[in-house]
Order: sequence, then C-alpha cells, then structure tokens
Amino acid sequence: MNNTILHINSSGRFSGSVTRDISTQLVTQLQQQRGTTPVQRDLAEGIPFIDENWITANFTDPEQRTEAQQTVLGFSDELIEELQQASHIVIAAPIYNFSVPAVLKAWIDQVARARVTFRYTENGPEGLLKGKKAYLVIASGGVPLGSEVDFVSPYLRQVMSFLGIDDVTVINANELGEAANEAEVVEKLSAIAENS
Repeated sequence: MNNTILHINSSGRFSGSVTRDISTQLVTQLQQQRGTTPVQRDLAEGIPFIDENWITANFTDPEQRTEAQQTVLGFSDELIEELQQASHIVIAAPIYNFSVPAVLKAWIDQVARARVTFRYTENGPEGLLKGKKAYLVIASGGVPLGSEVDFVSPYLRQVMSFLGIDDVTVINANELGEAANEAEVVEKLSAIAENS
C-alpha cells in the first residue's frame, strides 16, 4: 500500500458540483497534512456495467481464464489496483433519486470481487482491503443525511465495511457548501483531515 489518496468523483456535473468542490478541497488538505499523492478516478467519464461475459470471467478460476476473459476483467483489475494501493479513499457522491449515481454503483460492482477484495469464510464474508481510511463526501439536496430516507450514507458505509474498510468519515457537502466563506470551509476540512 502506497501513501496515496484515491479520489473518486461520481457527479454528472463537471462544474458547479458541490461534491467535486468539497472533495477536491479535502484531498488538498490530506495532501498538505499527510504528504499523500492523489490518484484521480472520474466515473462520470464512463464506466462499464458488468454483464454475462464479466460474470463468467470473474467466476472462472484465474488459472483457467482465457485471454479474452482476462481482457474482460482488465478494467476491473485496474480499478482494484487503485484501491489496493491507496491509503486514503475519498468518494464524492451526490444523491440521485434517493441513491448513488449509476456510475458509482457500476464502480462498486467492478471492485467488489470475491477472492480479490473480499472472501467468504466460515464466519461470513471478510473484506481484504484493511488498514485504509475512507471519506464519503455526500451532497444530499433535499434528503437530510442520517434521516430515514438517507439510503446513500448507510449503503456506502456497508460497501466499505464489506471490502474491509471500517474507518469511514461521512462529510455533509451541503453544509460545507453553505459555509460563510472559503476560509471557513478550509478550516473545517483541515480539522477533519487532522482528526480522522
């Protein structure tokens, strides 16, 4: 594991996005305080959904996979490598229709792979991406975080835990986006980066 930050953006907006703005500022604070190097993954640029070929390749023993099956899983392998190498993970996620953007769900499907990022044991599934810190930067719009209709923060926490990442901080991007000024945002994010 390297001292890197995997910064994942999933907003369909490239400008005026609260999650993009706040998560970028958080990454800057983490860089300054921890000397981490950022790796950017922008899901809005496109990510494939898993299909029958992918599923067949994934469930084929690695030593038995054809060259075509290895190619099918190539992008998934690349995304998983980014996760494995990262010490910190920053996921910027707006809430779309009570859930995560489809591209973020597609990313989750690509990286949640049995025997690679988690394994089944006699005591249930065990995540294999231990020792990492995750930050979930969520813009909820009209959905209050922590409310009974917030399905995103519990879901993303569960996904992280399933992969072995239990050290998770949820950041309400709406509250920070409404801060009085830029200095206040930087101060709050600096405190989050320092204390988590």
